Amino acid sequence: MKKTGLVRGFLSVGLWTLISRVSGFLRDILMAAWLGTGAVAEAFLIALSLPNMFRRFFAEGAFNTAFIPMFSKKLQDPEDARRFAREAFSGLFLTVLALSAVAMIFMPGLVWLMASGFAGDERFDLAVEYGRITFPYILLISMASMISGVLNANGRFTAAAAAPVLLNLLFIVAMYLGRWQGWDLGLTLAWATPVTGIAQLALVWWDARRTGYTFWPGRPRLTPDMRRLIAVALPAAFAGGVVQINLLVGRQVGSRFEGAIAWLSYSDRLYQLPLGVVGAAVAVVLLPELARRIRAEDHAGGQQAFSRATEFGLFLTLPSAFAIAVIAEPMVRTLFERGAFTAFDTQQTAAALVVYALGLPAFVLQKILQPLYFAREDTKTPFRFAVIAMVVNAVAAFGLMPFMGFLAAALGTTIAAWIMVAQLWWGTRAMGQAARADARLRRAVPRLVAASALMAAGLWVTRGWLDAAGLDRGLGLAILVFGGAALYFALAFVIGGYRPSELRAAIRRG
Repeated sequence: MKKTGLVRGFLSVGLWTLISRVSGFLRDILMAAWLGTGAVAEAFLIALSLPNMFRRFFAEGAFNTAFIPMFSKKLQDPEDARRFAREAFSGLFLTVLALSAVAMIFMPGLVWLMASGFAGDERFDLAVEYGRITFPYILLISMASMISGVLNANGRFTAAAAAPVLLNLLFIVAMYLGRWQGWDLGLTLAWATPVTGIAQLALVWWDARRTGYTFWPGRPRLTPDMRRLIAVALPAAFAGGVVQINLLVGRQVGSRFEGAIAWLSYSDRLYQLPLGVVGAAVAVVLLPELARRIRAEDHAGGQQAFSRATEFGLFLTLPSAFAIAVIAEPMVRTLFERGAFTAFDTQQTAAALVVYALGLPAFVLQKILQPLYFAREDTKTPFRFAVIAMVVNAVAAFGLMPFMGFLAAALGTTIAAWIMVAQLWWGTRAMGQAARADARLRRAVPRLVAASALMAAGLWVTRGWLDAAGLDRGLGLAILVFGGAALYFALAFVIGGYRPSELRAAIRRG
């Protein structure tokens, strides 16, 4: 198996995720300008969220949560690992194929569950039509996610991390082609969705074949390994279902306010940039690493992996959360306010973004803490925690909706995220050394918080100066982003949150 350093793995996945998020911004900028926040935009966003929701539930959620630790432990015997991977591929393929067939039939019910506020207007029929076109994407991306898990466990991160870039690039090409040919942009985006799934699956399938793994659908076999996989995956599936119910709560609240689905979606895209780059990168690399450490009873190595993942995650996430809270409005205005996207849309999207930013560190910490459970094949405990967080989210979102409007959806998500982190942290007390923060992490965290707060103060002053100067909004945002980043890194190094020598050493050690 190819050996890839832990921090180098974070950086590799993070770089490609950054490219994916940037190309995703370009996609969203075009969508905002050409579709705005009207009926077609909201219907397509709901339709696209359906396969993505089930993808996280089946492939990136429950299935890979159970599969990756089991597969990682089999890598000592390459032939056994290949056999297990083929069996898992066939089982997942049949399951998701059956789900897709059922969903296509009952699509009106699924749309109602996602956005009952659409009922009775044109958004509902559009969402049903788009949903039936986009839903097959789940089969393609689920298989791609499973193959990505195989590649990640083998220390190969590039193809799996690069695959989402294809989605955004193909969407951009489709929109330009649709505008050029005069096609309906909603239908154009809907039909482009399964095409992007084919491209992503082809990329990771090709890389897996180069690594010695070839995947074709076959007749599933209920072997002892598959029984164990199902036993571990089922609680994770329930936990994944709880997470998706949290998303449903937000969309149900948003669907009751015209334009809110789009406002929440665009703000979600912005805070997902640091979450995707940092949280996803850490989670992808950390889970197989912890599984190997725990199998070898390397408790010190497990503590090192967990502490460095937390340190790396907070080093980039804390300043992102502070910065987004300060510069949310100029970010949204610069990126999206043009064409059909109005100044009012900017205000509403920025307000949601500030609320999401308050929960950004919690979203990343969840991705760091959960592998401590999953690496031990414990999916039941996170499920119990997720149920509690789900109840908190629903009570907060629906309870605050009469007072806060659509912002209650964002606030409920943020509150539930911190409740989930508190539970996950409390549950690690019995896990021993591997789940303990080391001295270096305990020293770094308060310094990183201080550096982030000071940077936010600097951004606040700079934003006021830029508003008074009347600079071009693109230039102003660039000054805020790059100036804030430079200030943060300087403060972090001066205060002692993270020194250049430590970063270089971490990369060399991996």
